[in-house]
Amino acid sequence: MSVDAVLSRISEIRTQIDALRTGTTGTGTTATASSSSAANSTAFADALATATGTTSGTTAATASGVSTTTSVGAGAGTIATGSGATGADVVADAKKYLGVPYVFGGTTTSGMDCSGLVQTVFKDLGVTMPRVVPDQAKMGVEVGSLKDVQPGDLIIPKGEGHVVISVGDGKVLHAPRPGKDVRIVDNWYKDSDIATIRRIVPAQASATPAVSGASGASGTTDLQTAALLSLMNSGSAA
Repeated sequence: MSVDAVLSRISEIRTQIDALRTGTTGTGTTATASSSSAANSTAFADALATATGTTSGTTAATASGVSTTTSVGAGAGTIATGSGATGADVVADAKKYLGVPYVFGGTTTSGMDCSGLVQTVFKDLGVTMPRVVPDQAKMGVEVGSLKDVQPGDLIIPKGEGHVVISVGDGKVLHAPRPGKDVRIVDNWYKDSDIATIRRIVPAQASATPAVSGASGASGTTDLQTAALLSLMNSGSAA
């Protein structure tokens, strides 16, 4: 299929999506045609997710063409890629809670403990984490040592009685103990002190894949073109 045909198909699908969002259809449009448009829009959304490297579950295309964010569960031995969050996002969100007082069992800005802070930060980013440190210590993938730590990684000492968030430059963010508040300090742990280091979300965002054979005015392929090409390659488009 030529580049012009690809771009024409994209324009058609955009029109279908706009019609679904506004609840309007052209004169003489039948229920069957509307159903077909919804199916095309859903297929296009799925292809777009594939082209951008996201996984199913990050967004769900509804019958109205509106995407809704869903929570992605952290898994043992796997990186939670579905939320789109990175280690930098973990750090940025955790910094919102600087100054919140330590409260055992707390998970709100009124007070939180170390694992409550971790759970809340990942919840903000669309990732469901267990509540207590021993369970959090099983999530994500293990990082070999402190020399490999990236911002957003969780550092859990032996005994699994505490958890801190790496913020980079040898510093960590945590909720220390009663009488203290959430703060950033120099990391005091050595490798010999650590039970495990866990990476829950990717350290960095993955690069958007380029698709050869279709280019715009800038000479690069936009995401929608990439998505449509993915759709056509899978045999879903005529």
